[in-house]
Amino acid sequence: MMRTPLRPLARILNARAKGENTDAIERENRRLRGEVTRDDARQRAEGRLLVMSVLFLAAFLTVGLRMGSFAAARPEEPQTDGPRVAISAQRANIVDDKGRVLATNLLTHALYAQPPLMIDPMGTIDKLVKIFPDLNRDRLIKDFTGGRKFVWIKKQISPEQMQAVHDIGDPGLLFGPREMRLYPNGHLAAHILGGARYGAQGVNSAEILGVAGIEKDYDSWLRDPANGGKPLRLSIDLTVQTALEDVLAGGMKLMNAKGATAVLMKVKTGEIVAMTSLPDFDPNDRPAPLLKGDPSDSPLFNRAVQGVYELGSTFKIFAVAQALGEGLVTPNTMIDTKPFRFGGFTIHDFHNYGKQLSVTDILVESSNIGTAHIVQKIGPAAQKAFLGKLGLLEPTPVELIEAPTGRPIVPSKWSEMSSMTIGYGHGLSDSPLHLAAAYATIANGGKRVLPTLIAKGGPRKEVKQQFGAPEGAQVVAPDVARKVLAMMRAVVTRGTASYGDVAGYQVAAKTGTADKPDPQGGYYDKKVISTFAGVFPVTNPKYVLVLTLDEPSDTSGKTPRRTAGWTAVPVAAEVIRRVAPLMGLRPEPTTPDVLDGISLVKAD
Repeated sequence: MMRTPLRPLARILNARAKGENTDAIERENRRLRGEVTRDDARQRAEGRLLVMSVLFLAAFLTVGLRMGSFAAARPEEPQTDGPRVAISAQRANIVDDKGRVLATNLLTHALYAQPPLMIDPMGTIDKLVKIFPDLNRDRLIKDFTGGRKFVWIKKQISPEQMQAVHDIGDPGLLFGPREMRLYPNGHLAAHILGGARYGAQGVNSAEILGVAGIEKDYDSWLRDPANGGKPLRLSIDLTVQTALEDVLAGGMKLMNAKGATAVLMKVKTGEIVAMTSLPDFDPNDRPAPLLKGDPSDSPLFNRAVQGVYELGSTFKIFAVAQALGEGLVTPNTMIDTKPFRFGGFTIHDFHNYGKQLSVTDILVESSNIGTAHIVQKIGPAAQKAFLGKLGLLEPTPVELIEAPTGRPIVPSKWSEMSSMTIGYGHGLSDSPLHLAAAYATIANGGKRVLPTLIAKGGPRKEVKQQFGAPEGAQVVAPDVARKVLAMMRAVVTRGTASYGDVAGYQVAAKTGTADKPDPQGGYYDKKVISTFAGVFPVTNPKYVLVLTLDEPSDTSGKTPRRTAGWTAVPVAAEVIRRVAPLMGLRPEPTTPDVLDGISLVKAD
């Protein structure tokens, strides 16, 4: 920085020439320099004060705003150091095919406490326990008197309970609004819907997450705001579902069965119109899962999807369909039905049917021996490939989170002996839903269908299968499918499913009675799985019904009867009688005695 000298030479020489005092010039310059220095110092001081003032004001405003936000906010439980989860409280409705609500949200409240604000903690505890008997009094005492500032009491309360808590009048009891998942029909379609629970929670809202069934499988879709609140429309019909559950529950009780399940499906699309598993539960109050014992003893167990069973003689349809398709037999081909030994085992029938039966009568009389001989003509490798195309060797692709657990139990080695027993329904275990989809494939002219719970046009998921033919593939020739249906009709008019002949609805069906495997090895002597698998009306197939009873016993006669003809078939007939009119099916005239070349009456 340049500084002006105190005694500038030019001014000093000029002052001396005039006879002036040169010291005055120095004093004046000293004064001017001091004033400049003083002004600079003052400006620097003022600038520093301004900066300090601005910083102080900013800090004051920050602290003030933060304190204000704390004062205005509702108290919450302390969060972990991990990232906070954004709460999305809104969840789309689930409706049936006609738009009737199956699952929805309802505004309710949660109850929490701030012990520091409570006036009479002990008196409040006594009153809360009267309102909510399930509360632990000792735990409340510990929470309210132990220094905690926030305590959840109930995550969900009814309006009546809320009013009762209001009447307590303690300022330390507070309410937080939230939505709850409500199933207005209670037990109806419980295994399909599954249920929901709370996820991330705060005092102002709570996240609703699917815990089972379609609620779990479509959880992300139901919570996706991009769908704009559009409901998830299922293929089931609420009215038909109600009728199916009522009849099945009555039949289960009448037949003294341990459990029961039924699937009603459209043959052309695979859409499930109704499906139930008993015993069931209320998704509004899901029971705890079993931690030990037989999983099927739990009401949460979905027998239609998770239950894999040897389904007995209902599998004989597949052996006959394959043999017809490969030109190995015709409906009238005579097959040996004398008992025979193979691989150290004797294959025999429930009754003695003589030396020979036609292929049609093998189904009508349900001959194991005849079916085994037919399967011998097919061969193990071809049989396995055919059953794979029908989707019987892998889990069903239905839109339930439990579906992958319903994995078929196949033999470790698909030997000739295994193929024969599989042909008449032993040695391969599938779910009733597997059976329904396979029967639908035959009933619709042989085109592969995949079971689904999503209504047509809905958000169906991509299906990847290892063995099964793709949807719409021609698995069975149309003429073969017609012949098989005609044979199934003969099973109803003059065979083991005679109690399933519902007037006006031309039912075609096959029965199956399989001994239950004993976990200790072998099979139980008096415990069976009885199954009805049917199509109606046979002249224009529209629906497949598969109904299974677990350990049934008809005690109306002198001795208990357990076979499907006495147990599952009468219940299935009542189901058809009830649901057919609900689905718009009008009774039709009786079918002729011969259908597609197959005799429906026993020849003299």
